[in-house]
Amino acid sequence: MGKVILKRHHQDENWPACSTHPALSNMPQTERITLYANRVPAFSHRMFLALEEAKAEYTLHDFDIWYAKPDWFDTKINPLGKIPALSYGGPKTAPDQPAPESAKLGESLALVEFVADIFPESGLHPADPVVRARARMINNYFDTNFFPLFWDFFFQGKPEARVPFLEVVETVQGLLPETGYAVGDWSIADVAIAPFLARTPMQLENDIGKQSTEEGNKMLLALREPRFARMMKYIEDVKQWPSWKATYNEADVIERNKAFKLFN
Repeated sequence: MGKVILKRHHQDENWPACSTHPALSNMPQTERITLYANRVPAFSHRMFLALEEAKAEYTLHDFDIWYAKPDWFDTKINPLGKIPALSYGGPKTAPDQPAPESAKLGESLALVEFVADIFPESGLHPADPVVRARARMINNYFDTNFFPLFWDFFFQGKPEARVPFLEVVETVQGLLPETGYAVGDWSIADVAIAPFLARTPMQLENDIGKQSTEEGNKMLLALREPRFARMMKYIEDVKQWPSWKATYNEADVIERNKAFKLFN
C-alpha cells in the first residue's frame, strides 16, 4: 500500500523535520494536495522541493513504483504510470480513493510549474518575465539533453555516454551565472536541475549505478577538474539552501539508491 504521511505533522526518523509552517498568510491554501512520490528518484525530489518552498500542506503517499506500484495508481491517478503525480482539490479522501472532482496531474516539470502558479508568493517563478523565460529555457534543455545521458550512463551502464554526458554538464554550467543559483535567485530552474546535478557526484563517489567502476572514476575525476569548478560550487551552494536541507538526507538517499531496483 505504501506509506501515507500528512506533511507538517510527521517526522520520519531518516529525514529532516517536515515543514511546520502554515500556508502563506496572504495566499491561503484552499485546496487539498496529495502527492504520490518516492524519496529516491530525482524527479520526485523536484516536488518535495517545490512544495517545501511553497510552505504547502499535503498528504504524501510514498511508494516505490518499481517494486510496489499499487494496481489502482494508473487508473485512478496517472495513466502514464509515473511518479511524481498529484491530486488537487476535492474533499479529504484516502490516497487510493481520490475524489472524482479532484484534478490528477503528472510530469515533474509541469507539476513544479503548477506549484509555482498556485503559490505565487513562493517566489519559484521569477518576477521578471525575461528571467522566468530563461529558467524555463534551462529546464527544457536539461530534460531534453541531460536526463537521456544521465539515464544511459547510470541506468544503462553505457561507457559511450560518459563523454557526451560531461559535454552536456559543461553546457548547463555555461548557462549558470557567475555566482548564485541557476538564474540568480532560487527558482523553478533550481528545483528542476539540482536533484540530478547533486546526485551525479554522490552516485559516482558511492559507486551507485550500472556504470563500471572504471568509467565512474573517470567521470568523477573529470568533474573534479577546474573545468567544472563552477558546477561543483553550484552543487555545494544547493546543499545549503533551506528547502534542500529539509528534503534531502544524503545518507538515506545513498542507502536507498544502493538497493534501488534499476541500479542492480
